[in-house]
Amino acid sequence: MRAVIQRVERAEVRVDGKIIGKIDRGLLVFLGIETEDGTEDIPWLARKIARMRIFSDAEAESEVSVKDIKGEVLLVSQFTLHASTKKGNRPSYIRAARPEQAEPLYEQMKRQLELELPGRVATGSFGAMMEVELVNDGPITIGIDSRDRE
Repeated sequence: MRAVIQRVERAEVRVDGKIIGKIDRGLLVFLGIETEDGTEDIPWLARKIARMRIFSDAEAESEVSVKDIKGEVLLVSQFTLHASTKKGNRPSYIRAARPEQAEPLYEQMKRQLELELPGRVATGSFGAMMEVELVNDGPITIGIDSRDRE
């Protein structure tokens, strides 16, 4: 699984012009699921997201996590994170998991994040055409790959 994490002041996702997920200060997480991914990747990645120390504490002296600041997470499925651009100019998505594999893993990731951050997880709509609006804080953008554990 690949996650691209952005520290945000606020973010929201809309489908057909209607807001379906919205957060204030926290993390916008784009999640890409590959054909090789399985349930074993989920606890590690959810813990990493919830505990990554990329926020400043009240005194701006040390770094704290989204969990520490009682921030929120907006989780958005993003199969294009597994695009291959090796050949030509048209990306190939052959490594991205098909919806029948990816959607249950996405839903399980949502549940795992809810365990880490109860009541503070919003989502997009799996497989839908979404508009994502955000205000970056920093900006800070970090990529994580569960295969490499980095």
